[in-house]
Amino acid sequence: MKSSFLAWILRMNLIKRWSPMHLVKEENVAEHSHQVAVIAHLLATVKNVYCGGKLNPETAATIALYHEVSETKLQDINHVTKYSSPALTEEFKKIEELAEVECLKSLPEKLQPLFEELLVQRKVDKEYKKLVKAADVITAYFKACDEMKFQNPEFTTVKERLGLKIEDYKKDMPEVELFMEFFEQGCLASLDELSN
Repeated sequence: MKSSFLAWILRMNLIKRWSPMHLVKEENVAEHSHQVAVIAHLLATVKNVYCGGKLNPETAATIALYHEVSETKLQDINHVTKYSSPALTEEFKKIEELAEVECLKSLPEKLQPLFEELLVQRKVDKEYKKLVKAADVITAYFKACDEMKFQNPEFTTVKERLGLKIEDYKKDMPEVELFMEFFEQGCLASLDELSN
């Protein structure tokens, strides 16, 4: 069987995020997924080392790499659109799952069972899914902070909304609080500040 799976994944760098918002610096789904994977790996490691967790950081990173796989078929759907009403959100989730299953089925048949719990979000282990979602929010928060640093008012309410979500995660995920304590200041620093 010839597979189109990798070809779709390799097109993630062509899918722009944050449409239809004005951006100082464009971002694509491939770079976003990479950043979410790095943060998910760090979050899982922090959870294990400091909070008695038992997660596999490599599994968390792999799930994060594929968490936007539906966008290879659908493009990025803006948060405002996707969550504008409960009914619309439910329909978008159904369409996303159809796209995830289509991506899964593009793999050779013997590989499909090994990828189902990575690609189809409904099948992802709940603890890993929550951790990857937190990593996703943190990544978007840092992006909003970066845009604000360059005086882009389009991201004012985005930063506020995501900051509140991070505060919610901190309440029952101590690894998120530690992660932000360890890494937030550095991620928001200038190159000169980092060098010092």
